[in-house]
Amino acid sequence: MGQKIGVYIDTGYGIGEALDMEALMAVATDEFKVAICKAEQYWSDPDKLDIIRNDTATEGLTAIVIAGTSPRVFQREFSFDGVITERVNLREHVVWCQPANNEDTQMLAEDYLRMTLTKVSKYEDRAPYIEPVERAILVIGGGLTGLTAALEAAKAGYQVYLVEKEPQLGGWANRFHKVFTGKPPYDELTDSPVHEKIKAVNSHEKIKIFAGHRVYRISGAPGMFDVMIRPDGSWIERLDKDQNEWLAAKKAKEATDKGEPEPAKASQEEAAVVEEAPEPTDFPYEQVRVGSVILAAGWRPEDPSQFENLGFGKYPDVITNVQMEELAAKGKIKRPSDGKEVTSVAFIECIDENTEHPWLYSSAVSCLVALKQAQYVRKANPNGRAYIFYENMRAPGQYEKFYQSMQDDPGVFLSKGVPETVTNGSSGLSVLMKDTLLGERLKVSVDLVVLSTGMVPATKDAAIVNLKYRQGPFLPENPYGFNDSHFICFPYETQRTGIYTAGCVRQPQDFASCEMDATGAALKAIQCVELVAQGKAVHPRAGDESFPEIFVTRCTQCKRCTEECPFGAYDEKPDGTPLPNPTRCRRCAICMGSCPERIISFRDHSVDMIGSMVKAINVPDEYAEKPRVVVFICENDALPAIDMAGINRLQYSPFVRFIPLRCLGNINMVWIADALSKGIDGIMLIGCKYGDDYQCHFVKGSELATYRMSKISETLQRLVLEPERIRVHQLAIDEYMTVPKLVDDFMETLSGFDPNPYKGF
Repeated sequence: MGQKIGVYIDTGYGIGEALDMEALMAVATDEFKVAICKAEQYWSDPDKLDIIRNDTATEGLTAIVIAGTSPRVFQREFSFDGVITERVNLREHVVWCQPANNEDTQMLAEDYLRMTLTKVSKYEDRAPYIEPVERAILVIGGGLTGLTAALEAAKAGYQVYLVEKEPQLGGWANRFHKVFTGKPPYDELTDSPVHEKIKAVNSHEKIKIFAGHRVYRISGAPGMFDVMIRPDGSWIERLDKDQNEWLAAKKAKEATDKGEPEPAKASQEEAAVVEEAPEPTDFPYEQVRVGSVILAAGWRPEDPSQFENLGFGKYPDVITNVQMEELAAKGKIKRPSDGKEVTSVAFIECIDENTEHPWLYSSAVSCLVALKQAQYVRKANPNGRAYIFYENMRAPGQYEKFYQSMQDDPGVFLSKGVPETVTNGSSGLSVLMKDTLLGERLKVSVDLVVLSTGMVPATKDAAIVNLKYRQGPFLPENPYGFNDSHFICFPYETQRTGIYTAGCVRQPQDFASCEMDATGAALKAIQCVELVAQGKAVHPRAGDESFPEIFVTRCTQCKRCTEECPFGAYDEKPDGTPLPNPTRCRRCAICMGSCPERIISFRDHSVDMIGSMVKAINVPDEYAEKPRVVVFICENDALPAIDMAGINRLQYSPFVRFIPLRCLGNINMVWIADALSKGIDGIMLIGCKYGDDYQCHFVKGSELATYRMSKISETLQRLVLEPERIRVHQLAIDEYMTVPKLVDDFMETLSGFDPNPYKGF
């Protein structure tokens, strides 16, 4: 064995009373010939940790195995510099979910120790991937969010390059009359803070401003992004043309993949997707290198012209909420048609009740804007009246206080209803509403109608970052055009490592939220630079020093690794072989599972390593009536759910053996074949849930695993085994109560089959 291993078995937490310690230690000493094996209580205590450190120094240990608690606890305590450390979960996965002093419980513990020692023996000695990094940050967007992000990063000592497409900084915030204070008692408005931020940015020595510029191209990877910045000019038309061609090619390829009719020129999509646009040379540019990027490009109002039935574009006094801000900023609110001072305004929040999303980009922000602008009307004219018609009124957090203050205002009328028509008469506009509570119709006459337009992300159908990646210049988007990534677990992240979104390009937000968002994104951008400088991964495996290594000589150029990587970590060489960018990699190892040649590996996670762990399981013969099931589980949701099942002392079959994977997308078909060939009776896969509201930490790993398992029938037919011996589940982290049923139902299914005929071979 290549490693000199020390094994430390914890007898605390009831482990010593539930298991035969001598038999368990014999697995380590007799079967694996480890250098040291000790069994004592609570190895996480400081004095016990000193024993481990002393053994490491005096015995020259290269690997340490701690058998006791879940690897999700005591992570800092069980971290030893320069020494491989692995954990065996005897507490949550054995003694807390199985009866004490039972033969099957003992066999379970011994198998887990065998599997872990086998894993440690397969570790490769591979140094972290470290390249010189640039401790600078690019901020795209000079609105309130971008200004805040630039200031926060600069205050932390980082060089910042701020790119704004307009000639002046400030964005939409320059056009807002008032904003919420964000301070108690939360019922008043204040002037926009943007002017103070502009002043601070202009005077900061660590911030270089490119106003009237755009990003033409970003190439490279985290820590070493090369950014080409150009003045806004006619080259934009050329860039837009390139982007549109890429989008058309991408849609053509998606249609082909789905078996739908191909759009025109679909046969050329591959060339169009990967072809690099010719670089214009007739405009000056500046090239900078940065370690990470903050995308704070903001938003634009959704086009309301489609709602002609409500008078927009037909009557000058039907305007949007953005136009209302501009009117209010001039002092007295006057209607556009004749300059008459406005005394009554109707604010329409819900446009059409017959559509699933009445106003696609509407949000709590649009509700708050209507409430805010109603106060404009009341402040400008004590006799003014504001009518707010809504389908859903949302005022999150402390904004409920502002909502209450407007409810108490006798000049503000709030009604749940949707509009039917807006007409113009001699006395002004008439709005006909359908009250959704009483089913009655309500008609009001007003001087002005304000439509609540939604906030469309600036990235909708626009690349902005213009990535020079094989996967194209765009950041992946959800159906609404917002950044598509880990929207709950990691709100600032994108599917392109080192690029973080903040503000309204991420989701509709008010000013206070944009400032907090910008600060969070700046911290993530800084964290990325610092981790990359140490050769470590960012979220969700932050600190992981491994990276993919490819045995290129066996590559068949199938392109599955480049296609299936969720994060664009691979480009391609001219011959079609993958070109990895290690600092883009998030160590999900989906590429490892995608490779049919099994030539992608990590130093601590490889096809051979996991396959050897499966082979290390002791499989009783068919007469013992002790079936064996291997359960591959995602370490992000399934593993903690199973841990919590143990914490709650939920019991299930002792015949299962859990093998955590970085992501269920790691699953390689050879593991299935090897397990069945060894005599394993059944295989389960438990991954994160996916779908419209997916929470897969690696975006599509769980979905890919499900797809791959749908193709397993050929392997089962070759082995003459029932397809029901393999089952795939998705499990949310809070669904731990269902673990016993998942396991026991599967065991019940297997009981209807004969034992795997390959036992003993």
